[in-house]
Amino acid sequence: MTNLPTRKDEAWRYADLEALAALWPLPAAEAVIVPPGSRFDRAIVQDAGGVVQLALSIGRHAAGAVHVLNCGGDYGRVELDVTLHEGADFQLGVAQIGGGSQTLEIVTTVHHAEPGATSRQMVRSVAADTATVTYLGKVAVARGAQGTDSEQDVKAMLLHRSATANAKPELEIYADDVKCAHGCAIGELDAAALFYLQSRGLPPGEAKTLLLQAFVAGVFDGAADAEALQARALAKLEALV
Repeated sequence: MTNLPTRKDEAWRYADLEALAALWPLPAAEAVIVPPGSRFDRAIVQDAGGVVQLALSIGRHAAGAVHVLNCGGDYGRVELDVTLHEGADFQLGVAQIGGGSQTLEIVTTVHHAEPGATSRQMVRSVAADTATVTYLGKVAVARGAQGTDSEQDVKAMLLHRSATANAKPELEIYADDVKCAHGCAIGELDAAALFYLQSRGLPPGEAKTLLLQAFVAGVFDGAADAEALQARALAKLEALV
């Protein structure tokens, strides 16, 4: 794409176009080819604003895992384009944590190009103040990609009524023998759980942080630097409450 996107472009509908204009044109996406039978792991921390783009091709019976913490800058966007070959496996864990007037986005396209591949996406977003958090995720299963097994698990938590969460998990399937599922939920902190924790002596801020920490738990499982990612996510959550 050479021209600056508009609201008519589905992939950019919820973007901060003013902030994007300052970054345009975007450089080409980083391209990574994972050889057959090997493994690829990447942690992406977007804490300063901007657009991160990764194109990943995972070879036959290879595995790839990406863990994302999207939490910084006025506008932060992470784009992943993943192609899975026969028997490949892809795992994605994402935490998006925004406050103030931030706009944070995770946009994924996973192509099941050949039979027997698996993919799992777990996305947890938290928005406070007037922040906007967005997940746009497409799983495309090609003709002949039998035995595909794919799941999108997407949840968002709004800490203020002025915050916004957008979620659009999408399936495009052209094969018959597949197992594909997606789930999406947007909600608020459980008032009963907050009351229970506060009745046990926890201050309101600590009670909220504990519930939010539980909400994003699991997204960094399997990451080589999981503890560091969790610590950075916790610091951001504490700043919101």
